[in-house]
Amino acid sequence: MKDVYKLSEVADMLGVAKETLRRWEKSGKLISERHPINNYRLYKSSDLKQFEKIGFMFKEKSKQKDETPIKKFTSIELFAGAGGLALGLEKAGLDNVLLSEIDKNACETLRRNRPKWNVIEGDVAKIDFTPYKGKVDVLTGGFPCQAFSYAGKRLGFEDARGTLFFEFARAVKEVQPLICIGENVRGLLQHENGKTIEGMVSILDELGYEVIPPRVLKAIFHRVPQKRERIFIVGIKKGVDIDFEWPEQDSELFTLKDALKKGKLFKTDVPESIGQTYPKSKREIMDLIPPGGYWRDLPLELQKSYMKGSFHLGGGKTGMARRISWDEACLTLTCSPAQKQTERCHPDETRPFTVREYARIQTFPDSWDFAGALTSQYAQIGNAVPVNLALAMGKSIVRALNNYYRERVDIPTKSKPKLVDMQLSI
Repeated sequence: MKDVYKLSEVADMLGVAKETLRRWEKSGKLISERHPINNYRLYKSSDLKQFEKIGFMFKEKSKQKDETPIKKFTSIELFAGAGGLALGLEKAGLDNVLLSEIDKNACETLRRNRPKWNVIEGDVAKIDFTPYKGKVDVLTGGFPCQAFSYAGKRLGFEDARGTLFFEFARAVKEVQPLICIGENVRGLLQHENGKTIEGMVSILDELGYEVIPPRVLKAIFHRVPQKRERIFIVGIKKGVDIDFEWPEQDSELFTLKDALKKGKLFKTDVPESIGQTYPKSKREIMDLIPPGGYWRDLPLELQKSYMKGSFHLGGGKTGMARRISWDEACLTLTCSPAQKQTERCHPDETRPFTVREYARIQTFPDSWDFAGALTSQYAQIGNAVPVNLALAMGKSIVRALNNYYRERVDIPTKSKPKLVDMQLSI
């Protein structure tokens, strides 16, 4: 545990803007010191303990033990994309027996990197999952967030027809895994005033699954240099004694420098690769933005001309005209690093992040090759679950399954499989 934290670190930890921290200082809610050399704001850990959401960082605790699977654990994944979730689960020791994905480029990415994976390309609605009934431990899926139609009743399985969540639920019904896991963007919590996620939980309950209260996991607390948040819905088959514990949050935070330079996360600097460029007009604007800055760092007249109608709207809009600094975690990556709403500019060079830089920020290994045109590669990476976040979830799954199977049968230690050796350090 560190004694002091920088402004950017505290902003990342609490999920607030740097301006918010400065405002708290003025009101007396938070106290900072100044670095004796560069005059940067520093915050003592003793002053940060007041914030409940990061209290875990300042407590002495025993770290969750990493475990090797005591037997072969299998998984099925729907909406697999470029494989961020599948790769993380594989690193934890799960064996993927089927991955479903409709995008042809994402399917090619999966096949190119894991030729032995059973990748089924096409509409998930056409897949019969019944041959896997009772034979798979875990079923996962990052289904798109779609609203249901309510008619003043408790939402049931049949009411979800026409949505991709219905296909996820159908797969759960047909496979009957011990654990089912859905993941989505944080916004699912508020979608349709919370009714959408309430309906999902209701359907899984109807199908025979006890749903643990859904939780938003912050990627920065799981060895990911990015301010990304994902919500996870975990269902345990009723009548099965499985004690699932959420991944323990890591107090060590990583920055853009950790992503792109040789260090604890990667053994080398990021390799060169293709990437988008800014048009001349955008480049002239971005040249004026300092590392860690955004559109408010422009002269007032340029702010107005660049932001147009958005200039007068509320909200910080801190992702617009944004240049990331080396000493902060990156903003959440999107499907394109150069769109006006989602600029993700390199700290030193006036350009968007390249494909390999994008992949590093999502903690993909450099060996993971993405198929398709440049725009498709960015979209595949931007839509993925960060590999290290998936790995953290995978470790929790393995611990839960190990404990379950230990109590049921005596499994020889010789049967423990070796984990796949990958270049991404954990």
